[in-house]
Amino acid sequence: MKMQRRTLNALVLACLVVTAATAQAQGVIKIGEINSYKAQPAFLEPYKKGMELAVEQINAAGGINGKKLELVIRDDNANPGDAVRAAEELISREKVDVLTGSFLSNIGLALTDFAKQKKVFFLAAEPLTDKIVWQNGNRYTFRLRASTYMQTAMLVPEAAAMKKKRWAIIYPNYEYGQSAATSFKALMKAAQPDVEFVAEQATPLGRIDSGSVVQAVADARPDAIFNVLFGADLSKFVREGNTRGLFLGREVVSLLTGEPEYLDPLKEETPNGWLVTGYPWYGIQTPEHKAFFLAYNAKYKDHPRLGSVVGYAAIQSLAEGMKKARSTDTEKMIAAFRGLKLMTPFGSVTYRAQDHQSTMGAYVGRTKNEGGKGVMVNYRYVDGTKMQPTDAEIQKLRPLEANQ
Repeated sequence: MKMQRRTLNALVLACLVVTAATAQAQGVIKIGEINSYKAQPAFLEPYKKGMELAVEQINAAGGINGKKLELVIRDDNANPGDAVRAAEELISREKVDVLTGSFLSNIGLALTDFAKQKKVFFLAAEPLTDKIVWQNGNRYTFRLRASTYMQTAMLVPEAAAMKKKRWAIIYPNYEYGQSAATSFKALMKAAQPDVEFVAEQATPLGRIDSGSVVQAVADARPDAIFNVLFGADLSKFVREGNTRGLFLGREVVSLLTGEPEYLDPLKEETPNGWLVTGYPWYGIQTPEHKAFFLAYNAKYKDHPRLGSVVGYAAIQSLAEGMKKARSTDTEKMIAAFRGLKLMTPFGSVTYRAQDHQSTMGAYVGRTKNEGGKGVMVNYRYVDGTKMQPTDAEIQKLRPLEANQ
């Protein structure tokens, strides 16, 4: 009898544990997030803080359809293979409901393919290559940030207005840099048919030989420079370029350089007058940005970076999609995201049904060395809605089955 009683008690206890675990799981929506935290901390530490702020706010307001959000984060070691293995583990072991993240474009493409193969919803928050929503696009993948095409298109009108014929291009030699260089050449040729590209320096990511790069560009004697470098590579390039006088008398158009993650470290070496895309957090006075800034500053006692905005808006996007779908089911999420509209710190954003690209824009302005600190001046927000190819052009680029 004692043995039977013990057995019965053990079974009851086991049932209670399983029931409690099931109830807990039913009350949580798991978001699997994969990123290069160790390799790219300047952008991704603020990005993570932005995500956590959004999750905290959403859960404090009651969650999504009565369920709380939970982030399950993995580092991809800046390696596509590791990213795919992390995604597999998140899906099979952690049982996450959706995937998001990625910073480097080659990793974003690997996860885009994973989403297609496994038929899982994936929001590519940060990677910028056009292929994510065009050539390699699929029905399971959406992208938040303005692409290389979009951000380059924001710069080209002013670049063409400079009336500089001979251009040099410097970019990191992986998917993002290659994509940006391709877009710049195509858009500049369309805007200024007589333009010439007299030098092209493709540098290994994180291992630039700044001396040889600057010398090679100087030897080509360009009228202007288009730069796609970021992070430590940008700092080394700017330092060497300043030392050798590369930028004197030359216009420089530079992708991403106005983002605090990359502009702040330049400090007293900040060049004046570069035309850049970026994030002048100190001067944006819209109600939606003020609310975001105050909440971020109150939580972290710091100002946001662009990564903060992207992380925050990524979670906002997933939350709004889940509300609209009233589910985390993949097919319902796809239907909900096509045409999904929401308010972000950068204003209203729509996920386009035709290519799954969001209309989030970027700020365009000039760099200024203000007392040994880099800032953006004469900036304006460019709505991503206006920086898109025609639907006919997208149809030629994007696989037909991607929208079925």
